[in-house]
Amino acid sequence: MLSPVRQYWGDAFPQAAPAIAIVTAGTADARVAAEARRTLEYNGYAVEVISDVGVAGLWRLLEHVERLEAIPIKLVFAGMDAALPSVLAGLVSGSVIAVPTSVGYGVADGGRAALDSALSSCAPGVTVVNIDNGYGAACAAIRILGRQS
Repeated sequence: MLSPVRQYWGDAFPQAAPAIAIVTAGTADARVAAEARRTLEYNGYAVEVISDVGVAGLWRLLEHVERLEAIPIKLVFAGMDAALPSVLAGLVSGSVIAVPTSVGYGVADGGRAALDSALSSCAPGVTVVNIDNGYGAACAAIRILGRQS
């Protein structure tokens, strides 16, 4: 069976080894992460997806640290308090692009709390895109990779 990329876009074939990881804090972030994945695969980039590794269950993230260290760019999707991008940036090297999502309840305020948290990350060098901007995060990753080649 053809992958969705090959089925709908014909000529776009992802490269063999992923240079970009998509990391989601929870399953509610999947919609925005799918937008980024679709953009990256359309542009020929292979993507490693690691889902549901939010800091409320930190052991889930720690199981993937070695693999994430080997991937140069991480797109990190998180709603609520968006702690995941800061935690991941503190654990691994490489570029971390935080994507605050509009999921959450109470004071999450449609993603505003996640955006504020990502912008005030204590991990240096975290790049932040706007709320639910999976496309923008994917484009930022493509620009970073373009400078490396």
